[in-house]
Amino acid sequence: MENIILIGFMGVGKGSVAREVVNNSEYIAIDTDDLIESMQNRKIKNIFHDEGEPYFRNLEKKVALWLENSVKNTLISTGGGFYKVGNLNKIGTIVLLDSSFDAIIKRIKKHPNASQKLKKRPLLKDLKKAKALYEMRRPEYLAMADIVIDVENKSASECAKELLKKVKKDV
Repeated sequence: MENIILIGFMGVGKGSVAREVVNNSEYIAIDTDDLIESMQNRKIKNIFHDEGEPYFRNLEKKVALWLENSVKNTLISTGGGFYKVGNLNKIGTIVLLDSSFDAIIKRIKKHPNASQKLKKRPLLKDLKKAKALYEMRRPEYLAMADIVIDVENKSASECAKELLKKVKKDV
């Protein structure tokens, strides 16, 4: 069992799939955004507001180094831009949760806590800019992924089962 790193655009369902993987396997899960919020004792949106995106990206790099050196047999959910840390392939198997931009936005808006979900993601404030960011990142995600799981129109449970099957074949 090695680490599994979930990458994908914000709102694609990394946290939901991670919880399902934990419920159906021996993995424990951690979330890089949660780690950063704990390190800084403040919310990501406040870090972005107070310090800016470059500062936040440096925090991600610190977390990535710690993960590489200290974390084993863990499922790691990442923020949408975490894939750029530079050492992801040294941390574990990279699994892309893939979906169209429109399906991601629809998924977030359908959530019972939709306004909080949107507020939590500073880069989703402007949907035009967010879509351009998605279109820039998606080919990069695909190039980096060891495994791709199409999550569109699937439950988190279905995605988790598919992920665990593919990871076992890959090992």
